Amino acid sequence: MRKIISFMHISLDGFVAGLNGEMDWIKVDEEIFDHAGKRISQGDTAMYGRLTYQMMENYWPTAADKPTATKHDIEHSKWYGKVHKVVLSKTMKDSVLPSAQAAFANTSIINENLMDHINEIKQSRQGESKEILLFGSPTATHSLMKLNLIDGYWLFVNPIILGRGIPLFADIKDKTKLKLLTTKQFSCGVTELNYVVDNT
Repeated sequence: MRKIISFMHISLDGFVAGLNGEMDWIKVDEEIFDHAGKRISQGDTAMYGRLTYQMMENYWPTAADKPTATKHDIEHSKWYGKVHKVVLSKTMKDSVLPSAQAAFANTSIINENLMDHINEIKQSRQGESKEILLFGSPTATHSLMKLNLIDGYWLFVNPIILGRGIPLFADIKDKTKLKLLTTKQFSCGVTELNYVVDNT
């Protein structure tokens, strides 16, 4: 069965965004882009909440075409165009997606029966990838957490204390054991923590 991995930038005190969704505190550079890109490029399915998906759609389809496009822009734009995108949203409908002829229409929406649809995706054999990366999307992440559908956490801990904001972990009622697989320290001060849920 495929695993859903939550990919998040996070503050030291556990927030993934400011109170109004601010993410200007997140540190990213070529070192982080290159490291994360190697893992991301192996995936064939990406998962987003509605707001994150709309942000992605506003940038990545044409990012590689801009005169100022970086190596990361070109590589990730190419990947974004071919990867299957799954959007978790109670309000979006298939009718709002790009036309079937559009280059970036490889998208499906889940807005009901979350448990059944997610388990179906996890059991599917899409490509060869064993991971489905859930990018950002704290609200969608919280929904999947409540259903115990998150299998791992790929966190980039930023050297900052926000004090308040949108937390990664909210309304958690039960303990979840985690197993630390890898860590990596980046020169900008960010630390990667790579966990899987330990069901033993």
